Amino acid sequence: MTPRNLKQDSRLRIVSLGGVDEVGKNMTVFEYEDDIIVVDCGSIFPKEDMLGVDLVIPDVSYLVAKKKNVRGYLFTHGHEDHIGATPYILRQVPAPLYGTKLTLALVDLKLKEHRIPGIPMQVVQPRDVIKLGRYFTVQFIHVSHSIAGACALAITCPAGTVVVTGDFKIDYTPVDGHVTDLATFADIGEKGALCMLCESTNVERPGQTMSEKKIGETFEKLLRDAQGRVIVAMFASNIHRMQMVIDNAIAYGRKVCFIGRSMVNVSRVGIQIGELHIPEDVLIEADDLDRYEDHEILVMTTGSQGEAMAGLTRMAYSEHRKLQIRPTDTVIISASPIPGNEKNLSRVINQLYRCGAQVVYHKMEAVHVSGHACQEELKLMHALVKPKYFIPVHGEYRMLWQHAELAESMGMPSQNIVLPEMGQVIEMNQEGLYLAEQVPTGGVLVDGLGVGDVGNVVLRDRKHLSQDGLIIVCMGINRDERKLVSGPDIISRGFIYVRENEDIIENTRDVVRQILASNSLAGEDWPMLKNRIKDELHRYIFEKIKRNPMILPIILDV
Repeated sequence: MTPRNLKQDSRLRIVSLGGVDEVGKNMTVFEYEDDIIVVDCGSIFPKEDMLGVDLVIPDVSYLVAKKKNVRGYLFTHGHEDHIGATPYILRQVPAPLYGTKLTLALVDLKLKEHRIPGIPMQVVQPRDVIKLGRYFTVQFIHVSHSIAGACALAITCPAGTVVVTGDFKIDYTPVDGHVTDLATFADIGEKGALCMLCESTNVERPGQTMSEKKIGETFEKLLRDAQGRVIVAMFASNIHRMQMVIDNAIAYGRKVCFIGRSMVNVSRVGIQIGELHIPEDVLIEADDLDRYEDHEILVMTTGSQGEAMAGLTRMAYSEHRKLQIRPTDTVIISASPIPGNEKNLSRVINQLYRCGAQVVYHKMEAVHVSGHACQEELKLMHALVKPKYFIPVHGEYRMLWQHAELAESMGMPSQNIVLPEMGQVIEMNQEGLYLAEQVPTGGVLVDGLGVGDVGNVVLRDRKHLSQDGLIIVCMGINRDERKLVSGPDIISRGFIYVRENEDIIENTRDVVRQILASNSLAGEDWPMLKNRIKDELHRYIFEKIKRNPMILPIILDV
């Protein structure tokens, strides 16, 4: 791979704005001359040190600067790590949306919630071909995954055809009966593929991913044996699994209740578009749960990742208004933790046991199967597509590295493989593969209604407050007479318990009094005075009790 400056119209430019060196926040830009298309628009859970942050979305500064060239957004499927950023990014860079029926229904739900009207949407079917701009044509290819309507993409421009697998597995007995379209992948491979971007989530796992149908047997056994209520926590988007659970519930005479905003919304959308089939007399509201015996109830809820505000977590900690966990309940957590969520989920499982419930999760029974391809399925995809160049995506760096090694083991020359970096522009044509410039990228933090207004400084302050607490030093000074009128008053939060440590607070007050007595109280000297109070108090408190609270001096002009 040799960095070179070629004429821009001779090559395809690919840049990952998310989804590499991480699992989530997937977003990839394809650019040929003045045409740009974007594949996926995802979000990611915040890291543990991102205190108070709700989610993280890609930085799209590069697209904002070129938004007149963006011809459309193409979605591989409807998981949050592929559609979660749409309402935030479409405000900045609006363009038509393309995806399958369920995917666009879930995106539309988000846009309506955020009150973003007027975005054109085109529902596509597998094997449909659409044209975007002057240079791009895109074919949608059906793949099996843990959500209905998942597709890979074959993106064709004058430089050649690029296959984007999206998230996939090769399931020979899928719940909906539609297997991964291997014939189309093989046809593209025979005609010649310029490049493949393939997911790497399960590249560390040998063999093949278990079929979704296998866990249907587990649910049948668990529902048959359960004596009390059955509560199932899972991803709301996994409609095929939801249907399996509901079918078993109906078979054993149970009513179905959805709890949790995303579970209620997605199930409603699934029913409306015909992807989810539930008889009307089976569905009940949370307010009606007490009208039925425990053995007549199945609850489907959110919280399979131990999220703080999700339904299952609030039930476990007796914070849910409609439902509390009972010792007779069977709780099934039908998901494995996303990397980074293990501790949260473990806490919830422990609390469920404290409530006396029978808990079933992925380490005990086959209640979850991955939606991602293991090594043998990845090898099959490489063998069918036979790309000239390969870019592993959708994984942490070790996963991308191992996927590159897997491609090499199948005969791919190492010089034809790029381990992508976030924001690195990769250029290619039939003559070669080149690395170009680095574009601005990274994560934008969403906190409540604020998008991007929480940065490193704010996070640093939040971390400081969470670890060491806060001391506010408040004093009133007459600017004209240059004298102290009131205070200094010491207010402590998260630092020490004042009633039991009055001597420390009083000594702190004395230190401030001494500083005020030995310094000018003129208005123009107040900034310097505040800094000295902070420095002196930091030093005094650390010497006394080896703590380092945030210190906030406030001077009132009296």
